[in-house]
Amino acid sequence: MATRELQAPRTPEEAAALVSQGLTVRVRGGGTKLGWGTPAPDTDVELTTSSLDELLEHNEGDLTTIVEPGVRLDDAQKQFAKAGQMLALDPPTLGEATIGGVLATGDSGPLRHRYGGPRDLVLGMTVALADGTVAKSGGRVIKNVAGYDIGKLFCGSFGTLGLILEVALRLHPLPADTVTAVGRTDDPDALGRAASGLAHAPLEKDCLDVRWEEGAGAVLVRLGGATAQAQAEAAGELLAGLEVELLSDDTEVWEAQRAGQRSADAAVVRVSGLQAELPRVVRATQQFGGALVGRAALGLSWIRVQPERVGELRELLAPFPCVVLDAPPELRSSLDVWDAGDGLEIARRIKQRFDPAGCFAPGTFAGGI
Repeated sequence: MATRELQAPRTPEEAAALVSQGLTVRVRGGGTKLGWGTPAPDTDVELTTSSLDELLEHNEGDLTTIVEPGVRLDDAQKQFAKAGQMLALDPPTLGEATIGGVLATGDSGPLRHRYGGPRDLVLGMTVALADGTVAKSGGRVIKNVAGYDIGKLFCGSFGTLGLILEVALRLHPLPADTVTAVGRTDDPDALGRAASGLAHAPLEKDCLDVRWEEGAGAVLVRLGGATAQAQAEAAGELLAGLEVELLSDDTEVWEAQRAGQRSADAAVVRVSGLQAELPRVVRATQQFGGALVGRAALGLSWIRVQPERVGELRELLAPFPCVVLDAPPELRSSLDVWDAGDGLEIARRIKQRFDPAGCFAPGTFAGGI
């Protein structure tokens, strides 16, 4: 989507002044998810956070950090790893995704099983609203829960409420060792039973995922820490009846899980279902020749399917919300990519409260917000 003007403010104050001019603004980070959301009219300004890229604080003892939105997630993770820590966000970054962009789109990866989504890691946030007001909520330490929780509202808002200027985030220890147990099967019901059994097992699971493609699938569970090997062996016992493998060198299989959430040519549909309905979602994927990766215990699945099958897939999986993420422009223009539900009216009220003039990313979000 073309825009009339590209702006790269160098300071939070400059950014706040820019958005206060009454122009329509679209915010972009690394540009890895510009195709997501409803295609909207051109804005007056495209504001890039590329110059708001400072890692302001890393408080190792408190396991917290404060960053500007343009910090690349991969770069930040390398810095945290030097202290044996990590930000528990692991979506596919394509090498360029920024922390601000990941938060704004609510994107996540396999670590969501244990640590939650982006909104669960935000301790505080500073934002610029459409009138130039700089608003803050939360704090810089985990125990501070006072104030209006702007952070949770802005996570997943797709830049339609305002501009993130700074964010305080919770960090976690980086596991010294990890082992992954993989159980393979060509039976969707067996896959569902295995995933459910692991979800309810008293194991310290970092990740619990599934995948399915070309008539076969797998459930993957990652265990970390000093007891990782013993716990992986226990997980393997729970996968009796499946073809089981324990992987101590497990980086590649989890990279494949993350990569399965994106596509350059197919459509990617994120399905919000139920844990118990996994076999149904798998069968729908198979019926339309698609491929699936998902968070087994959370009912979240990313299905890659040919664009012309998206409508049929949605019908088969109704009433589960099916949001179209990656897709060719012609498909995004011809259907409601959001498949919005009962929360639409609440979303409209929030938009009216934070951006009554409709300056930020007009028309991008569900319901034309």
